[in-house]
Amino acid sequence: MSNAIHRNIPDNRGHNAFTSDPELSSLLDVYLDSDLRQHTAPFFDELGKLVGDELETLALAADKNPPILHLRTRNGADAQHIEKHPAYQRLEHYAYSHFGLAAMSHRGGVLDWPEPMPPAVKYGLTFLFVQAEFGLCCPLSMSDSLTRTLRKFGSEALIAQFIDHLTSQDEAQHFQGAMFMTEQDAGSDVGAITTEARYENGVWRLYGDKWFCSNPDADLAMVLARPEGGQGGTRGLTLFLLPRRLPDGRLNNYRILRLKDKMGTRSMASGEIALEGAEAYVVGEEGKGFKHMTDMINMSRLSNGVRSAGLMRRAMNESLYIARNRHAFGRHLIELPLMQRQLLKMMLTAEQGRSMVFHTAECLRRADKGDQEAAKLLRILTPLIKFRTTRDARRVTTDGMEVRGGCGYIEEWSDARVVRDAHLGSIWEGTSNIVALDVFRAIRREGTLPVLSDYLHRLIDASALAERESCLLKQVLDKAGLAAKKVVENANNEHEVRRIASTLYHATSAVFLAWEAQQQRDNQRRAALAALVLRYKLLPQDPTVIDSVPAEHFAELLEERPMGATRVAQLIANLNLPEPTAERVQEVAL
Repeated sequence: MSNAIHRNIPDNRGHNAFTSDPELSSLLDVYLDSDLRQHTAPFFDELGKLVGDELETLALAADKNPPILHLRTRNGADAQHIEKHPAYQRLEHYAYSHFGLAAMSHRGGVLDWPEPMPPAVKYGLTFLFVQAEFGLCCPLSMSDSLTRTLRKFGSEALIAQFIDHLTSQDEAQHFQGAMFMTEQDAGSDVGAITTEARYENGVWRLYGDKWFCSNPDADLAMVLARPEGGQGGTRGLTLFLLPRRLPDGRLNNYRILRLKDKMGTRSMASGEIALEGAEAYVVGEEGKGFKHMTDMINMSRLSNGVRSAGLMRRAMNESLYIARNRHAFGRHLIELPLMQRQLLKMMLTAEQGRSMVFHTAECLRRADKGDQEAAKLLRILTPLIKFRTTRDARRVTTDGMEVRGGCGYIEEWSDARVVRDAHLGSIWEGTSNIVALDVFRAIRREGTLPVLSDYLHRLIDASALAERESCLLKQVLDKAGLAAKKVVENANNEHEVRRIASTLYHATSAVFLAWEAQQQRDNQRRAALAALVLRYKLLPQDPTVIDSVPAEHFAELLEERPMGATRVAQLIANLNLPEPTAERVQEVAL
């Protein structure tokens, strides 16, 4: 079905999610070298078409037909398996086999490219895919991050045993991954894990319950357990690789007790597992399991942010189409000042998230090549993204549902499904409180704040902002850094970690937006977005004062067309930003 409007109800089915989002194409030009950008262009276009049509249809069907756990065969044999709806299986085909999203970071040959793809390609395609289907992207991320963690910490023999299966695009050979960590007594407090590992007859066996296991029938799972007699807390944990089946083909000694009836991600199975002497392999050093697992968690957190940014873009695509094509009070909705204001707020937040995840993907690429500055940046940017982008997705997707109106509340449209799925991001892999605390753990233990500050100052100097706005942004950035220092240095300020983490996020995203505008040369509209972040999310706001900046002054940003430096400068001038103070910019150092 192509785009249609019937009796003033716009239906965007059949749109191309890639070509209808020109900013994505422009950002790929920034973050990919020209040869790779040209090579991958047809694949982005292909996925964009699928997202707007077939994948959307499959995702709606999979959401309405959740997986079913079967404990026995019909003649009574114990043969646990999870029945997945054909629509979900087709989605798996596209993600794992057709596009190779779980394999492309780990070997060459995916999408006919001779080398492993950089993170920006994988996350760019995931950013598109999730606009149709969120649930599957969780197992997809875990499969990808499990492979990374195994290659980073596993023995050569263990890697050789499983790497071909994990990176295969053959559906009959491919192994999916999972992460079993949460317990009833140990959610965010990982050190309270009670699952025990015993070395019996030359084999490690796991005993205990895991309370929240997504993709519970995965071929391989990373599991945290405490070796028998090991010390308490996180330092006593070891990381294990748990196979679903043993080498002789038998199911391993653990049971899926039941599947969870979840608010969202209904297409994907999550369950509870009882480990009853399940055979497993040690990954990395004994007693350093939490440290090793953190690598997998951080990759999952970054992927979570990518998915949240994708959901916000999904909401924007739908909202812009509706506003451009629905009439009310004699005008298109997009011509109404209040709707313009709502759409601009949604767009600004969505673009912040997009810039954060793409720039962090570039830091990941550099870090994996040994760049120590990038490794420090990755360490603080990842929890910042997980904390703020996932929370923002809840609001933007809800606003998107509201733009559609009553139809948005009806399940034959995807708005309600997208809203439900968006709430997952701020819970899994660490709730907002836990991840905000991790931002400051990265500052305290790994000295990431001065590295981030220096890096952002350099980007401001290379950005599209004029000197006045650059100086103002630097001063706000440094004030945020000094506030973060006070939180780190005084435990009594812990109650402020969320607020200051949000400030760091907004300042960082503004810098990334302004830097990207300079890289795009003849399209500097992202500099205007950076100025909006500065004006509305970083500078003081008086709720009793009428805003002097009418929404229509910035309504042309909703057209998403290239904007030259002169026009952007005019828009920024409309914001009436305050003059920078005469104070010297203070150095942020710990």
